Amino acid sequence: MTRQSTDAGDGRRFHDPTLGAFQPDRYVVGFEGIDQTQAAVVGGKGAHLGELSRIDGISVPAGFCVTTDAYRRVMAEAPSIDDRVGRLSRMHLDDGESIRTLSAEIRRTLEGVAIPHDLAAAITDAVARLGEPPACAVRSSATAEDLPTASFAGQQDTYLNVVGPAAILQHVSRCWASLFTERAVTYRTRNGFDHRKVHMAVVVQQMVFPQTAGTLFTADAVTSNRKVASVEATFGLGEALVSGLVNADVYKVRDDEIVANAVATKRLAICASPSGGTQEQAIEPEQQEQPALTDAQVVRLVRLGRRIEAHFGRPQDIEWCLVDDGFHIVQSRPITTLFPIPAADDQENHVYVSVGHQQMMTDPMKPLGLSVWLLTTPAPMYHAGGRLFVDVTPRLASPASRAGLLEALGKSDPLIRDALETILERGDFIRTLPDEGPSGAPAGGAPPAPIETDPGIVAELIERNQASVAALKRDIRTKSGSALFDFIVADLQELQRLLFYPQSHQVVMAGMEATWWLNEQLEEWLGEKNAADTLTRSAPNNVTSEMGLALLDVADVIRHHPDVVAFLEHVDDDKSFLDQLAKLAGGPEARDAIGAYLDKYGMRCVGEIDITRPRWSERPATLVPIILGNINNFEPGAGKRRFEQGLQEAAKKEQELLERLLALPDGERKAEETKRMIDRVRTFIGYREYPKYGMVSRTSCTSMPCSQRPSDSYTHTCFVRRTTSSTSRSMSSTTSYARTKWMTSSWTSARMPSGHTKRSRRPGCSPPMVRSSPGRTNATLRRPARWSAYQFPPGPSRGGPASSWTWPRPTSRRATSWSPPTPTPAGHPYSSQSTAS
Repeated sequence: MTRQSTDAGDGRRFHDPTLGAFQPDRYVVGFEGIDQTQAAVVGGKGAHLGELSRIDGISVPAGFCVTTDAYRRVMAEAPSIDDRVGRLSRMHLDDGESIRTLSAEIRRTLEGVAIPHDLAAAITDAVARLGEPPACAVRSSATAEDLPTASFAGQQDTYLNVVGPAAILQHVSRCWASLFTERAVTYRTRNGFDHRKVHMAVVVQQMVFPQTAGTLFTADAVTSNRKVASVEATFGLGEALVSGLVNADVYKVRDDEIVANAVATKRLAICASPSGGTQEQAIEPEQQEQPALTDAQVVRLVRLGRRIEAHFGRPQDIEWCLVDDGFHIVQSRPITTLFPIPAADDQENHVYVSVGHQQMMTDPMKPLGLSVWLLTTPAPMYHAGGRLFVDVTPRLASPASRAGLLEALGKSDPLIRDALETILERGDFIRTLPDEGPSGAPAGGAPPAPIETDPGIVAELIERNQASVAALKRDIRTKSGSALFDFIVADLQELQRLLFYPQSHQVVMAGMEATWWLNEQLEEWLGEKNAADTLTRSAPNNVTSEMGLALLDVADVIRHHPDVVAFLEHVDDDKSFLDQLAKLAGGPEARDAIGAYLDKYGMRCVGEIDITRPRWSERPATLVPIILGNINNFEPGAGKRRFEQGLQEAAKKEQELLERLLALPDGERKAEETKRMIDRVRTFIGYREYPKYGMVSRTSCTSMPCSQRPSDSYTHTCFVRRTTSSTSRSMSSTTSYARTKWMTSSWTSARMPSGHTKRSRRPGCSPPMVRSSPGRTNATLRRPARWSAYQFPPGPSRGGPASSWTWPRPTSRRATSWSPPTPTPAGHPYSSQSTAS
C-alpha cells in the first residue's frame, strides 16, 4: 500500500490494526484502533464508534474510518478550495444567497477531485477486509460533530447499502463534499465554528439488514428525566424513523420497567435495495399494528443503553438495529438538548426551584453575573445553564415544612406548587423525613417581629441607603489597581448589611402581610377580589412607579420640540445621539431631561440582576422607544395626573369598603381592622421596591466603566470573578419551575434534512405537554410568599420603565402597588423561593 510522504502537520500518528502499532501518515484506521480522544483524526462519529467497540457486551458492526488526513490530502489537490473556504468563513448568516452559491461551488469542486491512487488503494483494501459482499454504510464524520454541546445531527450526509469498492469511493467523496452543504455551513456559522478548522473524516461500516431499528435516548428527550429512557422503534432501517416517514412505537422505561408505551400504525418501511441504496416497502396490513419490539427486547435494549451511558459518563442518543434478536449499535452521541443539572455531592434526588422566575428574568446569566449575585445572598444556591436554583428538597421531605413551603410557593405562583405536587405524588422521588429537628421547622423560620405603622421608618431606611451609596461613590473614585478589588470585596459586606437589615425586612414583610390580609378578608367579608390592587395605587416611596412617571415627565419636555421627536424616531443603538441633540432646536433641553433621568435611574436595565447586562446609562437609546411611546399615547402632564388619579381612586375605594363593612354584623370592628391594614399597606408597600433599587445602585458604582472613574486603571466592569462553568447560551423554553435532579427542559431540537437520508425530525421531539392547574387561574394568588429564610428586597427585572407606569393595568399577579407586580426573589433579596435567573 502506497503511503503519503507527509503527515497531518501536527505530529499525529494513526493506528493501523493490521500492523498492530501506530504508524505515521495513514489514511485508514479500523474501529479497533480508535478511541474518543481521536476526534481530530476520525471525526466525532468515528471516535464514538471506536469507543463503542471497546465496551464489553456492545456489538458494533465492523468498519473503519477514512481519516481527516485523507480529507486534507484531497483538499490540497484543488488549491482554489482553500480560498473559497476562507471567503465562506468571513460571511454572516444574513448572506444567505452568497453562502448558498459559494458552498455549492465548493461541493462541486470537491466531488470533482480525483482521489489519488494511493489513497483509493488504502480505502479499497480496507473495504476488502470487511468481507463479501462489500455492502457498506458510508457516513460523514466531521471533527465538529457529536460534541457534548453541539450534535450536528443530520448536518452532513449518510449513505446506506453502498455496494462495491467503486461506489464506496464515490460516496466517500460525497461525504467530504457534504461538509459544505448550505445547511451544514449555516449550522457552523450559527454555532461559532470556523469552517477552516473543521475537517471531515468518513466512516465506512459493514451494512446490517435489520428487522427492526430505531433510537434510544437514555434520558427522556421531552422532560429531561435522566431516570427515564425513551425507545422509538420501527420495522426495517431506522432511516424511516429519523426522516419522519413513519410514526414509531414509543416506550418509556424506568428501572427496568416499561412505564408507558404507544404502538403506532406502521405502513411503510425503508429496506435495502438489491442493487444498492434503499427503497420504501409497504408493510403487510396484518403486521402494521404489531409492536416492533417485545417488552423483553425493550428492557434489554435499555440495559445496553445504560451501559453505554455509564461508559461515556453522560446521557446518550443511540441508534440501534435488531438482527436475529441481537442488538447492534451503529451510533451513540451525547444528548445536547437536556437542561443541565446543578452539581450535587451525593447521589440523592433533589428538587430545585428557579430563582429567575421570581425575578421575572428567565434568561441565562453570564458567569460574572452569577458570581456577583451569589456574593450578595446568604441562601445556598446552585447554578445550571446560566440560571440559579434553590434546593427545596429538605423542606419537601418533612411533612410539616412541606405544607408551609407549598403554601408559600403557591401564593407566589400556583404553577410552582403544581409542579412540586406532581413530584410528591410520585411517592418514590423524595424520602420522607421525621418532623423533629430543623427539617420540621415552619417554612421560612420565625416571622419578623411586629413593627409600628410609622412612615418615618421607611424614610429613615431610604435615607440610610442613599447616604451609603453616596459614600461609596465618593470613596471608590480614589481606588485603583488591587486596592480597587479589595475595596469592592469589602463593600459587598456593606451591601449585604443593607439588604438584610432586620428593620428593612420587617417593613417589606409588613407591607406584604397587610396586602394578603386585605385581599383575603375583604373577599371573605364582601366578596371583593383583589381589593389591594386599588388600595395600593400611588402608594408613596415606590421607586419603580416613580421611575415610570419620571419618564412621562421626560416625554413632556421633548414633545414640544418637533425636530427632536423626528430625530429620535431614527435613533439606533448609538450613545452619541445625546451629543447630537445639542444641534437641534430644543435639543439641549431634551438632552438635559434624558441626562437627569439617567443620573437617577441609569443604573437600571432589563434583566438587571445580571451585572453584565448593559445599563440604560450605557445604552440610553434603549429608552427612546418608550419616550416616543409616551409622547404618542399620553397627554402632557400625564405623570402627575395619573399619580393624583391613583391617590383619588385609592381613597375612594377605601371609603367605599369601610362603608360596606360598617353595614355588616360586627361591622365596626371589621371596618376598624381594615382601616388599620389599609394605613399599614400604604405606609409600607412602596418600600418593597426599594431594596433592589439600592442594590442595583450600589453594584453599578462598583462596575462603573473606567472612563467614568479617571483614577481607575482597570478594565470595564472590574468585579470579583468567581470561576463558574455556566454557559451563557439561552435556553428558549424553560417550561417547569420545579427542577428535580433530572430537571425539566425544552424539547430536543429537530434534525435537519440531510442529503441521502432526508432527516427532518429528531425522534422524541414532540412538543412538551404543559400541565395546567385547574381552578388556579386567578392572578390574585401570585403574591410574595412568606418564606423569610429566603426573602430579600423585591423589585423588577424584566419590566423596565415601560411596565412601571402603565396604568390601569391588568389584574395584579401580586397585590402590591399600582405599578406592575414585581416578584419577591427568594434566597436573594426578595422572594419566596430563590433568587436570580
